[in-house]
Amino acid sequence: MEDDMILCPQDSDLDLSFTSSTSIATTSARSSLARSSLCLSFNDSSRISSAASSTAVPNLHPRPHRKSDANWSAIRAATNLSSDGTLHLRHLKLVRHVGSGNLGRVFLCRLRDYDHASFALKVVDNNALTSKKLSHVQMEARILSSLDHPFLPTLYAHLEVSHYTCFLIDFCPNGDLHSLLRKQPNYRLPIDSVRFFAAEVLVALEYLHSLGIVYRDLKPENILIREDGHIMLSDFDLCFNADVVPKLDNRIQGTTSSSSGKHRSRCYGGNRRRRRTDEEIVTEFVAEPTTAYSRSCVGTHEYLAPELITGNGHGSGVDWWAFGVLVYELLYGRTPFKGGCKESTLRNIASSTEVRFDEESTRGMAQAKDLIEKLLVKDTRERLGCARGATDIKRHPFFDGIKWPLIRMYRPPEVRGLAVKKNSRAHVSHVSGWSSSHKKRRWLWKGLSCIFLKNKGSKRNLNSNHNYYHYKK
Repeated sequence: MEDDMILCPQDSDLDLSFTSSTSIATTSARSSLARSSLCLSFNDSSRISSAASSTAVPNLHPRPHRKSDANWSAIRAATNLSSDGTLHLRHLKLVRHVGSGNLGRVFLCRLRDYDHASFALKVVDNNALTSKKLSHVQMEARILSSLDHPFLPTLYAHLEVSHYTCFLIDFCPNGDLHSLLRKQPNYRLPIDSVRFFAAEVLVALEYLHSLGIVYRDLKPENILIREDGHIMLSDFDLCFNADVVPKLDNRIQGTTSSSSGKHRSRCYGGNRRRRRTDEEIVTEFVAEPTTAYSRSCVGTHEYLAPELITGNGHGSGVDWWAFGVLVYELLYGRTPFKGGCKESTLRNIASSTEVRFDEESTRGMAQAKDLIEKLLVKDTRERLGCARGATDIKRHPFFDGIKWPLIRMYRPPEVRGLAVKKNSRAHVSHVSGWSSSHKKRRWLWKGLSCIFLKNKGSKRNLNSNHNYYHYKK
């Protein structure tokens, strides 16, 4: 009975949270019966499969990049105190309702006796869904169980009880990027902040595509912001899987450097300097599901790619189109093809109308516009990213200066409405591609890299705009 009080408090409306919209619309007696039945199912027969003993859902284990965080520590402590070493629903207590989505509702919850660890519990009422949407729930479960990335959610537990499916994942106290945009002047972010969030989204999409997962639901509402200010993509029910063959491509890159002459000129009393062009072979990791194909028209209409609207079939390129729309909205506070109604917006996307920009001379805006234009190409054969994925997009001048291996250590931007928890690990300055101080740091880093390469030979070039290995030809 103690557990019942925690999960279904009589003087709170949280007991309504797990009932479907159909149940809520019925009489109070019928709703009460549904709630009682669900609570009994929760406390009598259900278990949340956790890392300690997972049999119903595969691949549930502490992810390498999160294995030492407070959430996993709390779960291990709870399962160690459990009589059977398993995490039960009675270990959870609901705090409040966070929001509702296309498939279910999300609640903030904590483990009993471990209030420092907060989780999000996504609850889906299977009886309220069509067979098509049920397949979306199953897709999300499979994808969540396979993810292991700093900018994607960690699935701590998966619960199947009665006609409910529950996912215990990360809680992001800073809300979503759409809400953050609404707090900004004219709904626009500074360009350096756009680079920060866009770079992290790009890395998350790169990881998904390397697993053969096409996201198809990129929009600010699905980009959550963690307590440390970094992003987390959410909602994977519209994804689809495809085959992908990761490979290493070699590309020749020429670099020009200046070097002092071996002999000092006695006539002119100065150093003679010559310019030398070296060729570097850059080995790049490419993992883009170029053979991905689907005919389903899903997603948010303002972010739909032209090939998705026509219904003739689409692939992973729809994510790179949506990425271009996202960068545009973060910069301008609106989507590029928005019309007076949904039908008008779809016509604008499918037509031959080119994307239009406001006349601005802000530093770095030219690079941003060029990136957007290359992403919002309606011919997928010419669209940036469709051939080699994020590997090509990372090389765009808009992302110059970003050290991709260190991106998770960057300090988030200071923008209105973003409360960031201090993190001792985030020692790298927030990315700012056009300030003079940043350029000085880049030149210093280049000098150190040159010394390192001369002394050590073939080593990793940390100043590169790519997370690759370089070696001299």
